[in-house]
Amino acid sequence: MDTDEHRSTTLFRDYLRIRTDHPEPDYATCRKFLEDYAAGNGWTCRVFDAAPNRPVVIMKVEGKKPELPSILLNSHTDVACIGKLEDWKYEPFSAHKDEKGDIYARGSQDMKCVGIQHMEAMRELCEAGDKLERTVYLSFQPDEEIGGDLGMRVWIDSDDFKSLNVGCAMDEGLANTEEEMKVYYCERMMRWGFFVAKGENGYGSCFVKNAPGPKIHKILGKILEFREKQENRLINDSTLTDGDVCTVNISALQGGEAQLNMTPEEMRVGFDLRVPPKEQEAVDLMLEEWCRECDVTIVWDQFQKERGITTLDSNNSYWNAFSKALEESDVKYKVEQFPGITDMRFVRNAGLPAIGFSPMNNTPLLLLGPNESLNEGIFLRGVQIYKNVIKAVANVL
Repeated sequence: MDTDEHRSTTLFRDYLRIRTDHPEPDYATCRKFLEDYAAGNGWTCRVFDAAPNRPVVIMKVEGKKPELPSILLNSHTDVACIGKLEDWKYEPFSAHKDEKGDIYARGSQDMKCVGIQHMEAMRELCEAGDKLERTVYLSFQPDEEIGGDLGMRVWIDSDDFKSLNVGCAMDEGLANTEEEMKVYYCERMMRWGFFVAKGENGYGSCFVKNAPGPKIHKILGKILEFREKQENRLINDSTLTDGDVCTVNISALQGGEAQLNMTPEEMRVGFDLRVPPKEQEAVDLMLEEWCRECDVTIVWDQFQKERGITTLDSNNSYWNAFSKALEESDVKYKVEQFPGITDMRFVRNAGLPAIGFSPMNNTPLLLLGPNESLNEGIFLRGVQIYKNVIKAVANVL
């Protein structure tokens, strides 16, 4: 280890080396890492067990006016699986730093960088003697990468969460290759499921009446036609981003047996559909129409009903402080809808304002793929940006 390395970088690399990838995240080691950090800074720290071996770690830095609604800095401790090891330039949990300062590891962008930026920004504020008006909580969630069912989904309904009296939350965003940093106020809604076609089985030597295959063919056509239209919307309108349109992908085809001369009684098409909140009703009506026309039904795996949206305008005092801090930090930013999902959907659905922000500009989007990495300079600048943002938002009166 470089003895001259910035302490925030060293901490970041140590955090990345903890294997919290699925399917078996090492939450025990991660929990100790976070508890030791809190203890070293004199902060209180507790753990809420969302489920066995699913710890939500909560650090607390009390403000001058703890009766005010608090600020929640949320991140998740788990990271995605690594995929094929041979596709990585460096071992994906080595946190290798190359000569350009690029740090390679699963979780470097999604989102251990932000967790450390929250921690180190708060540490620097405390060491500088900045006593903030509002109490700040730093929470670290398990299982976000697989939907948050044994993490934020459980915690937000608990008395433990309610005791925090949260006024505003911050969580992750995405990297951007341009100079601007992205700020997110809502997320597209999940529609994951299967179109199910049922019919008659029969011998393959004849035209089987009411076979499920033609129904599957018809629904596949609907899916692909809709996909093409949405993709063309994105291509032909430069003002739109991925978060502004629907995306749909076919993720599974199921049905039939090994005996190829028999038609099955049931076939399925799995799909991943993401819907901007304002288009929810229209898309759901469209799906109902498809089912009638194609004689299929839908079995849902994930169906997000609530569409939490945080209004980012002059009436939102937290946003006023957040955006002013970005401007004073010489940060160019763009407000968008998040194209995927994060734990903030639970927070917004609970009626609380939430802002998604990962201070990564001039950075290729590498999460979930091989060779995920983040430049040390970008990371360290993010600590200072968060330092200014947290101070501004936590001092809103």
